Amino acid sequence: MKANPLFFIIGIPMLLLISACGERAANDKQVFRYNEYSGIASLDPAFAKNQSIIWAVHQLYSTLVETDNDLRIVPSLAYRWDVSDDRLVYTFHLRNDVYFHDNEAFPGGKGRKMTAHDIEYSLKRIINPATASSGAWIFNNRIPATDGFKALDDSTFRLTLSRPFTPILGLLSMQYCSVVAKEAVEKYGPDFRSHPCGTGPFSFKSWEEGQVLIMLKNERYFEKDSAGNRLPYLDAIKTSFYDSKATEFLLFRQGQLDFINDIEASFKDEVLTKKGILRKDWEGKIRLTKHAYLNTEYLGIMVDSSNEVVQHSPLKLKAIRQAINYGFDRRKMMMYLRNSIGTPAESGFIPSGLPSFDSAIVKGYRYDPARARRLLAEAGFPDGAGLPAVKLLTIAIYSDLASFIARQLEEVGLKIQVEVVQKSLLLEQTAKSQALFFRGSWMADYPEAENYLSVFYGKNPAPPNYTRYKNPTFDKLYEQAILTENDSLRYRLYQQMDQLVIQDAPVVPLWYDEVIHLEQLWLKGFPANGLNLLELRRARIER
Repeated sequence: MKANPLFFIIGIPMLLLISACGERAANDKQVFRYNEYSGIASLDPAFAKNQSIIWAVHQLYSTLVETDNDLRIVPSLAYRWDVSDDRLVYTFHLRNDVYFHDNEAFPGGKGRKMTAHDIEYSLKRIINPATASSGAWIFNNRIPATDGFKALDDSTFRLTLSRPFTPILGLLSMQYCSVVAKEAVEKYGPDFRSHPCGTGPFSFKSWEEGQVLIMLKNERYFEKDSAGNRLPYLDAIKTSFYDSKATEFLLFRQGQLDFINDIEASFKDEVLTKKGILRKDWEGKIRLTKHAYLNTEYLGIMVDSSNEVVQHSPLKLKAIRQAINYGFDRRKMMMYLRNSIGTPAESGFIPSGLPSFDSAIVKGYRYDPARARRLLAEAGFPDGAGLPAVKLLTIAIYSDLASFIARQLEEVGLKIQVEVVQKSLLLEQTAKSQALFFRGSWMADYPEAENYLSVFYGKNPAPPNYTRYKNPTFDKLYEQAILTENDSLRYRLYQQMDQLVIQDAPVVPLWYDEVIHLEQLWLKGFPANGLNLLELRRARIER
């Protein structure tokens, strides 16, 4: 395995520094160390649009409610809430022992008590066009123009909906809805991104962008464990920013990082067997943990018949889209290209980590080349005769998967040309409905199947409806589901909708993802969860 040559030029001093800090941490302080190879663009929760930002924001801030490790909505800043009979008004009763971190924005630099007025300010800030938050969409058409967010007094907050929306608590658990201090936002302006001030378990210490981010234990954090000990247990979090996964893996092997998230394809065979377990020479040295991850990897197909790109493509025919779904072996792909990380997507679009998932009810596609050939013949292209080639857009890290699918589809008569493009271009083309056939992934914003089915709601633009799918029956079920409070009834509606999507085949589900962590044996109290949140409140370093 080759390491990044720049590491040896400029990385050794930093490595020695990290090593020294690691030795001190072992003898003195508990410091959790991880690397963020993709970088962190902002520490402002209004822009918590990707995992790297979400992980950091989750340490610094708190939300009204949150998800536990089983993806249930539980209290956080609000210790309880009431819902009106018409399910339009949610009244949250707040804890009275929550304080903002110390910050120069406050008189004397001492953090003040959080109140309901801070909740009102923070949520209004998300939807304020001047903020330009990437999370503004979460309240689109769901909150009345006036008084949607209202502090009734210091300890009571009211949220009013325009119409009932069952997953609203899930939305409020998102990092976008973190509570910020108005004084800090106004003091730092655009620089609030690098001067965060929240109520979370860790407070901001320093950030040398591209080098290191330090967060310290919040000594006044409100949560305690079952024995009455104040959380968190860690003294600090240290985040490095090496942009090479190979360097990250090397640091982990040397004991300089406490865990790494996911395994780079170039060295997965060194660590994992094809069945997805640790190789013998790693047993007893590190710990591998896997957990269902609310992420569906898929191929998307534009199906808007009014789009000229679709009109001139054979993919406008449902039989062709179904033939693609039957024409490649997901199980073989997962074993040989993914080392069995994840589950072949042989049910619907909703991933296996959600309670509404039921593969016995939602029937998807399994490898059936004979059936794929029959569908091609029914569409007027026996053995693919006369069928033009179709271009599949993907990014570089998925090119091997796309090539595998293309080779197998060619065997049944489907000609697929894989084109590797930059991620920014792919995002632009899918958002503008210019990509006919593309690789995509949908990671849950909150733990509810509605989040996945919104991708196909006909009244939604792109994003999230990148395929421009529109089915009146689906839309009617969707509108019924978001009003349905009873879980079992709502799940049945979700399953009906999921089956409709699979039958119409605007997508080709590939696999339901897994969180995969490599952890040092000294790391304790570090559970995985379906949203792959970096949960450190109960983490400990026990060397």
